[in-house]
Amino acid sequence: MTMKKIGKYISLYWREIVSVMRNEYREIFSDPGVMLVIIFAIFIYSTLYSLGYGNEVLRNVPIAVIDNSKTSSSRMLVESFGSGPNAYVAYEASDMEEAKRLFFDHKIYGVVYIPESYEKDLIGGTQANVSIYCDASYFLVYRQVFQDIVASISTAGAMVEFQRLVASGVNAPQAKAAIQPVIYQSHNLFNPYLGYGTFIMPAIIMVIFQQTALIGIGMIGGTWREYNLYKRLVPAGRDRLSTIPTVAGKALAYISIYLVTSVYVLTVHYRLFNYPTNGRLIDCMAVIIPYLLACIFLGIAVSTLFKHRENSLLWLLWTSIPVILLSGASLPKEAFPEWMYMLGRILPSSPAVEAYIRVQTMGATFDEVAPQIANLWQLVFIYGGLSIIGMHLVLNKEYANRTKARLQKGMDKLGKLGKSLKIQKPKAKRAQ
Repeated sequence: MTMKKIGKYISLYWREIVSVMRNEYREIFSDPGVMLVIIFAIFIYSTLYSLGYGNEVLRNVPIAVIDNSKTSSSRMLVESFGSGPNAYVAYEASDMEEAKRLFFDHKIYGVVYIPESYEKDLIGGTQANVSIYCDASYFLVYRQVFQDIVASISTAGAMVEFQRLVASGVNAPQAKAAIQPVIYQSHNLFNPYLGYGTFIMPAIIMVIFQQTALIGIGMIGGTWREYNLYKRLVPAGRDRLSTIPTVAGKALAYISIYLVTSVYVLTVHYRLFNYPTNGRLIDCMAVIIPYLLACIFLGIAVSTLFKHRENSLLWLLWTSIPVILLSGASLPKEAFPEWMYMLGRILPSSPAVEAYIRVQTMGATFDEVAPQIANLWQLVFIYGGLSIIGMHLVLNKEYANRTKARLQKGMDKLGKLGKSLKIQKPKAKRAQ
């Protein structure tokens, strides 16, 4: 093949790529539904979720106390329950039945039962028992209530033991060392306030990119097939589109849009909501670029299966919850069954969430997330190949249908022409 022919093919392919990109932009920006999914959904969902998780931690959870002891020791314990920021004593119930009613009416989320023998056991040197009932149906509520109550009881127990040792003649420093022989310092790395938004939002943002790409590209693909738009893109002098330029043109159109939105999320959005940005931008983009490409190629491959734009919503909308589960955002991957963990590797969101959290939240470098980035590039080539195969089949089918329609049209014209011709039969000669 001569250089002239190579240049001709490159020029022809580039015109096809530009034509596909131009048409793709036209379809995106002229379709309110697609614009809502591909462009505005990222801003809407990321903002709404961030506002919803804006408080980060749960505060002032109401609890009830049943104080059957009614002594100075029990009153001190009850007062200590309200000293922390997470829970406060909203009701002092007379018995367990009243506490149950308050609980099932959702007025309280925890109950502390102090027995009648509480102070007697403390003074007598025996172990005093206090019962704690917490609502474990909401893990955040359970954690806040349980931690505050246990901390208050532990502090009260330490004070009693301290007073007992001092009364027996032990000096104060020795008594303090005896009740707390080990002092620890707690450091919450990467999420110092244990905020739920800081924990979950990076994963949600990555899943939003994938789901909007799949649904939006699927809607466009269904629209192209439903309204037979492929024939509009055939260059002059050609009978059909080339497969690779078609896929490349669609991918370039979407990657240009998603790069803009991803830069907004990585910079403006993170600063607006004070999420940790410990990673370098270049390392973040090393994760984002193959991730977006994998999502886009997967979306193109899936879109070739849809004959109508509504098919995308019907088949892909329900996948959001499983995708979040398999990404490891809601449950650590170590808790997954092995087969489920391997299933998650075929989705771009699973390695991307892991790599993105490590880079952006924990400050990991490119080398430290290289396995996840390699996994993403593998998915880019796999889904890129599938998108080429799927698009090739679609274009072949469109070309065959168009050829069949042309033949049928030609046959119809011949039929009409045959009917318009009047063929006269020669008259038979009379016998002499």
